Amino acid sequence: MALIKAVKGVIPKFGSNCFLADNATITGEVVMGDDCSVWFNAVIRGDVHYIHIGNSVNVQDGAIIHCTYQKWPVIIGNNVSIAHNAIIHGCAIHDNVLIGMGAIIMDGAVIKSNSIVGAGALITEGTVVESGSVWAGVPARKVKDIDRALLEGQVNRISRNYNRYASWYGMDPSEWK
Repeated sequence: MALIKAVKGVIPKFGSNCFLADNATITGEVVMGDDCSVWFNAVIRGDVHYIHIGNSVNVQDGAIIHCTYQKWPVIIGNNVSIAHNAIIHGCAIHDNVLIGMGAIIMDGAVIKSNSIVGAGALITEGTVVESGSVWAGVPARKVKDIDRALLEGQVNRISRNYNRYASWYGMDPSEWK
């Protein structure tokens, strides 16, 4: 069972149909929507500010979500994938976004809807990633506009897949497809 801890009397709240891996850690002022998944070794720490997570969000293995004390909360929209080992810190991520493996999003950054932050990218403090763009590099820069095929083939596909993967846990092996 995931480690769920109250901080200063505030306990995380979860929507319906959420999957929490056995060794995921969620603490403090965290509010999560429906159909979300928090995978193995992921940490969501709402101890120094609040974290609000929308519907159909997957926080993959080893990812960390944290805030800045009394300054920067984390707000995540709907249909967001936060890939393996990403760090999300004191920022806002709008709807239909893919944060790549090992990416780092710093305080005050805003990732607008229908965007991709590439694997290993560093979004520096206060950066605004405009809607419909792909950013990569260290520090990250816009590399191109997102097209419909990339939005459907990456952002939406990954989000749907993680809802399916979560449904496998607790199933009888004969039901796996």
